[in-house]
Amino acid sequence: SSVYAATGSSLSIASGRLSYALGLHGPCVSYDTACSAALSASHGGLRALQLDECPLGLVSGVNLMIAPGVSISFAISGMTSVRGRSHTFDARADGFARGEACGALVLGSSVDANHVSVCGSAVRQDGRSASLTAPNGQAQQGLLTAALSDAGREPDALALVEAHGTGTALGDPIEGGSLGAAVLKARDATAGQLALGGVKAS
Repeated sequence: SSVYAATGSSLSIASGRLSYALGLHGPCVSYDTACSAALSASHGGLRALQLDECPLGLVSGVNLMIAPGVSISFAISGMTSVRGRSHTFDARADGFARGEACGALVLGSSVDANHVSVCGSAVRQDGRSASLTAPNGQAQQGLLTAALSDAGREPDALALVEAHGTGTALGDPIEGGSLGAAVLKARDATAGQLALGGVKAS
């Protein structure tokens, strides 16, 4: 074992190494919230900008499947699809399919045609539900309402919702019900159609 092995296997060092290499002095945090880690990190970066803790924010999300034990455990517990694909909002839904990815974005205060505007953000936890990994519809409704409130937008302003889309017989109906209760029921009849996306299923 060496100092490189020690720092290379530490979650906190993952973000710290970027700040070290780039000479960044702002808040430096590593998030591990499973599927929502990158979104939670973006939320933290947005709040840091709003509180003038830094002029710019660098947010990165990475998922690597290096150790097979995690995938094996998910498969044994019935969380992953035996077909190897996420069938989100589909009668064939039997679990999700794991994948590797890396993405990064820079958060700033300037707004022009080359930037995407983030109107608001919210982070919540399910709290008590049927099990540790089971979603909580009430908590999801609270999250959606809080995000709209933080953005200063009404449900009518939405054109697309990108769903978590677990691809499970339990998770998808709960998420669909939460969207219906917190968003669809609050939309005016003249608001037009609301598209529902699920990138995990593509």
